[in-house]
Amino acid sequence: MSSLLPHRLERSLSLWLGVLPFFVFALVFLVLPTLHVVIGAFTRPDGSLTLANLSDLMSGTILSALWLSLRISLWTACLGTIGGLLVAGAVIRGGLPPALRDAVMTFSGVASNFAGVPLAFAFIATLGRLGLVTVLARDWFGINLYATGFNLTSFSGLTMAYLYFQIPLMVLIITPAIDGLRGEWRETAESLGASGVQYWRMVALPVLWPSLLGAFALLFANAFGAVATAMALTGSALSILPIILFAQIRGDVLQDPHLGYAIAFAMIALTGGANVIYIWLRLRAERWQK
Repeated sequence: MSSLLPHRLERSLSLWLGVLPFFVFALVFLVLPTLHVVIGAFTRPDGSLTLANLSDLMSGTILSALWLSLRISLWTACLGTIGGLLVAGAVIRGGLPPALRDAVMTFSGVASNFAGVPLAFAFIATLGRLGLVTVLARDWFGINLYATGFNLTSFSGLTMAYLYFQIPLMVLIITPAIDGLRGEWRETAESLGASGVQYWRMVALPVLWPSLLGAFALLFANAFGAVATAMALTGSALSILPIILFAQIRGDVLQDPHLGYAIAFAMIALTGGANVIYIWLRLRAERWQK
């Protein structure tokens, strides 16, 4: 027995050493920076405690940026949830070729992580004033997109760019939940005279509802924290909250990093709350389906 204890201890230590780099990485790049932001949100430059940084969040510029960020996040989360559900439902339960599912899932995995400067450049090259689609629509069909009021650097343009990664992310999130729908549920509904629309409205959607709400919360958090795509695509045309935060932390114009810490603290609270809602609803949906 005594000889087994050192062996088990050595085995346990070797297992923990395997995950030690992960904990070190999380501590250095996640935990410590978050603590630094939280402390900075409640302190002055001289180190004294204050609530003035949080009260400054009520200023007009920051409030307008917050409202704009909330609008973009809510719109893209709503449209992304609906669009992703339709795509996933059509591919998984719509009777389409099985090979199409692999193609859609592969594309969704790539597109959900395609953001920042590359995504902004792709949209500028496609829908910019000299973009491919813009030029083809003008030369082939006589349609001037920008004469109709469309502007890639506007709210609608940024929303379109966000949907490029929001819809694929929704497909990845909701696919396991749709796979969890049992085939006998549809067979029973059809045997009772229910149509396909009635099955989705009265059986499938109520079952998927917690998963849909959780996915909506995750998409909201994903859009609310996005900054690189907005900066590269719109520049200073749209002042969303992450761009204001970047300007405050960089300090080259406004030079108030502690106000930036307060903005970051508010963003952490909002996105953290959304992620907690997503995790809770996902666990509830998984437990119900089991």
